[in-house]
Amino acid sequence: MQATTALHRTANARRPRRGLSLVELLCVLAISLVLLGGALPLLNDLQQGQRLQATAALLETDIHLARSTAINTGQPVRLVVQAMASGGSCYLLHSGPADGCNCVEAGVARCEAGARALRIEVLPPAAGVTIAALSRPLVFDGRKATVTPTATLRLAARDGRTIHQVVNIMGRVRSCTPGGAVGGLRSCD
Repeated sequence: MQATTALHRTANARRPRRGLSLVELLCVLAISLVLLGGALPLLNDLQQGQRLQATAALLETDIHLARSTAINTGQPVRLVVQAMASGGSCYLLHSGPADGCNCVEAGVARCEAGARALRIEVLPPAAGVTIAALSRPLVFDGRKATVTPTATLRLAARDGRTIHQVVNIMGRVRSCTPGGAVGGLRSCD
């Protein structure tokens, strides 16, 4: 009986054990952390690029909204782009006098008598995307279906990539990027 027990113990000792040791688990964890550490900056760059492109698409849509609203109402619609004191930026569409509406820090428009805010978009500093302020608003004339002055709206991401929205006299928008920095857009000439 003792010989059978000793033989049984020897057979169990030779059989390979299943599962992972603590050292093997720690090695897998270390390799995973190194790979994750290399992927996080790429994910942040991708997220920042998507945020920049989404903001540019929203601005283009709002430019079309301003033009169509001006044509439908026969009244001028203005696009105002302002820098915020907090470091972000804001743009708003409004009807009425030239200086009739302004962006306020709380994300609302302050309008004087005779002016009406149609749309406001605030880009806080945490968004990582800003729009360069315009010295004067773009005016969409509903009777002539034109925009004056023509302008280039510059959107910039925190990482330095930029998209330019070029608005022509007819209110059409062409998007480009300096140096081809944003994929999918043509390089600005």
